[in-house]
Formats: sequence, structure tokens, C-alpha cells
Amino acid sequence: MKIPKRIARTLISSLKGGVVPRIGLPYITVGRKSEIEALLHDVEVIADGGASFRFIVGRYGSGKSFLMQTIRNYVMEKDFVVVDADLSPERRLQGNNGQGLVTYRELVRNMATKTKPEGGALNLILDRWLNRVQLDVMAESGLAATDPGIRPLMEQKIGEVIGALNEMVHGFDFAKILTLYYKAYAEGDAEMKAKVTKWFRGEYHTKTEARKEMGVNIIINDDDWYEYLKLFACFLKQAGYAGLLVCIDELVNIYKIPHAITRQYNYEKILTMYNDTLQGKAHYLGIIMGGTPQCMEDPRRGVYSYEALRSRLAEGHFGGTHKDLMAPVIPLLPLTNEEMLILIEKLAEIHSSLYGYESHMKPEDLAKFIEIEFGRIGADSHITPREVIRDFIEVLDILYQHPDLTVTELLGSDQFQYAKNDVQEGDAPAEFAEFTV
Repeated sequence: MKIPKRIARTLISSLKGGVVPRIGLPYITVGRKSEIEALLHDVEVIADGGASFRFIVGRYGSGKSFLMQTIRNYVMEKDFVVVDADLSPERRLQGNNGQGLVTYRELVRNMATKTKPEGGALNLILDRWLNRVQLDVMAESGLAATDPGIRPLMEQKIGEVIGALNEMVHGFDFAKILTLYYKAYAEGDAEMKAKVTKWFRGEYHTKTEARKEMGVNIIINDDDWYEYLKLFACFLKQAGYAGLLVCIDELVNIYKIPHAITRQYNYEKILTMYNDTLQGKAHYLGIIMGGTPQCMEDPRRGVYSYEALRSRLAEGHFGGTHKDLMAPVIPLLPLTNEEMLILIEKLAEIHSSLYGYESHMKPEDLAKFIEIEFGRIGADSHITPREVIRDFIEVLDILYQHPDLTVTELLGSDQFQYAKNDVQEGDAPAEFAEFTV
């Protein structure tokens, strides 16, 4: 397996730190075949003009973020635009202090395409759209790009492209801002282009500010930012892209909101998104949200505490041990021992290529490591891929620094300690603080 050192370094450092790398995932992807197939079916639906909504549910470290990043990278190769954000106390779907708008800003800031996967692709998308319109007009009219007669033809063509948006909520406003961007583009007005970009990012705080700088009396706010995501999805299709995928992780931060009414407002926002995508009110739009089982199923504070969502998302009566991966909620099952063995084998190869040494890890050493990891008490239900990966990279690092050590000697010594799981790291309630077994 040949892997560039830049990617290998990112993979090893990210995984050792317990976070999901944004590049190089195909080198280490194992398992999750059924889950990936279910999400790829959604991608086809979105590209055909439909919409989808999925929850990916799993414990901390089980691979939620990894799966979302894998799908993110795949759809970008299929000419989708992807926006992603992690929720936090400052970023919610709805809030009294504009937390929903902060989430929108983060999503647009992370707007990514195949040619700009790191994010910040908004201007690139707008310019590509105008270049495409110009090429179409030139092909139809036979005029050169510098011909004065091309501008009215381009305005007419742009009018046709954005005309479909006028029927949507805020579509007229969105089309008006796009027209402003075209005029700034045609006149070489970089300052106005920057102002339009600022508007699309939701960075105008008041209508007065927007009217003073741009001459428009509209801004994106905390109540309607999701409507503009729907507009973006339809516009991106007109601009030559396949659609828009929205990835929102760390749903647990809504579960952690202490105020019940604020939580309910956020769950109402999720319900609106869910209904829009499944009822055909949104087009070329996919939404994936990641959360833990507790933040979904807790009857007092979780998503299921909102009855309208619980009745739509809860499992049916006939599933049992058979998981329905066509349902809105995709539960992540633990990776098997065999899948983890394949994963650490790949990691050993990447580690040796990064540091330029010949790996002495034998298949029996890898098997011994997996046997020890999964031989821990409670490993069958509590161990996660994150813990196993961090442990294994630590083993590789120690063996690289101490070539005289063997895997068996290391794992049998006190130099190696397991990565702690979430249960061990949790704070004990006060009434059990002095309790020991």
C-alpha cells in the first residue's frame, strides 16, 4: 500500500489523538458495508432530485464521525457540495442568542467541493456558476467573452436559472443577492463580491447594516437559516453540482441543554427538517446527524422525549435482532474481531511507511494484540474502535522507539496501559464517590 507521507502523518496523529482525520479515510476503512450501502442509496435519491434524512447512532468512539467523514469524502467525488458542523453550547439548531445562525455560519464556512475539500468553497461555487453560464451563452450566441453584447444575454440566462428559486420561501431574496453577485462579477467589483459573500455567510447582524452596505433589506437570521440551506441545494443543482449534503455531528449537545423549553425548540427544528425531506418539500438535499444512544433514546431529555419525533423514529415491533438500515435511524454495531484485525494490520503498514522502517509485526502478534484487547472484562459491550486504535498506535510508537522490545514483552509489562473507556472516565455521582468493590 503506497500512501503519501503527508496523508500517513495526518492519519496516525489524528487517530492517536482520538479524532477522525478528514483525509486518507479510504486507506483505513473496514467494515460498515451495510451502513455505507444504505447511505449510498440515499445519495442516489438526492442526485435524482429527492431528499433524505438519517441519524447515525453509536457510543463515543464507535465510528459515527468516521462513517460521516467517509460518506462526506465519497459524495464530494460524485460532485456534491458538502457542509458540516459539530454542535456545541454555542452552536445549536435554535437558540435565544442566535445559536442556530452560528451553526449556519459554521456550515457555510465549511462548504466543501471536490476541488476544495478543506472548506471555504462558497466563492469558488459562485464563480464556477457564472463561468458555466458564460460558456453556455458563448456557445449559443457565438459571441466572445469580451463582446459588449454578451452581458444582456448572460442576465437573461441567469434570470432563467434563478427563476425556479422564486417559488421557494425566501427564493426571491436569494435570487436578488445572486444578481448582485453577478453584477459585481461583471464589473470587477471585488468589494461588492466580498459583501455578497458576507451576506451568504449570515454575517450581517441587522437589516440596517445590510441596507447600508448592499442596498438590501433582508438578512439571514436564526429562524430562517434552514430555508436558505434548501435554497442552496436547489441553486447548486442549477450551478452544475449533484446536490447538497449537510452533516451535523455531536447531537448530544442538544441533549445536554439544561432548559426543557430550549431543548424542545431544537427538537422542533429537527422535526421540521425531517418532515421537509421526507414529504418532498426539499430537493437535492441530504441531512445526516450523529448522536449517542442516550441522546436519542432518553425519554426525559433525548430526541425521543419529543413525542412527534419518537413516534416517527423509534424502532418497529418486528425488527428484533435484525436491524432495518432503511429506517431513518442507523444504529452502529461494534466492529467484529476480524474487522479490527484487518484495521490494525493497515495501521501497522501505514506506521512503518511513515517512519521508514520494516515492520516486524507478525500475523500472530496482531492476533495476540486483538486477543488481549477483547479479553478485557466487559470488552464485548464497552470497548470501541477508538480505544483499540489508540492502544495499537501507542504499541507501534513504543516498539519503534525500543526496537529490542517484542509485542508479547510489551503487552505483558507495565509500560503499556489501556486507553480508558467512557465509563471509566466518567465522574462518579457524589453518593457513590466513597464506594469501592
